[in-house]
Amino acid sequence: MDSIVSVGRRKRAIARVYFKPGTGKFLINGRDLKEFFPQELLQIKVLEPFVVTNIAPTSYDVTVRVEGGGLTGQADAIRLGLTRNLMVTDGETRPALKKAGFVTRDARKVERKKFGRHKARKGTQFSKR
Repeated sequence: MDSIVSVGRRKRAIARVYFKPGTGKFLINGRDLKEFFPQELLQIKVLEPFVVTNIAPTSYDVTVRVEGGGLTGQADAIRLGLTRNLMVTDGETRPALKKAGFVTRDARKVERKKFGRHKARKGTQFSKR
């Protein structure tokens, strides 16, 4: 079976996730998962689709190309890509992944700054006199 490719996005991060049966190698931009995400919380977030579906991460080789955004956005983008790959591999996993909230793309992005304002929404303080 050829590798399955899917894209995950979050904020400014875009992750292309390549997925094929194998020995459990997990490479992100040519580096190991634990090396790329030193924080354990982000490692857990990335591997959540495997936990929810009770599929062993060691049964697949995962290669990821991720760019843009920060570490949290990248972790969420990878999680969405993994979710989409698992649904293609095994259609039975969709209900569990949907219940966990992994199927829906989080479309929130940073709002642009408007002129006449300090930030996107914050205006100047009102002065009566």
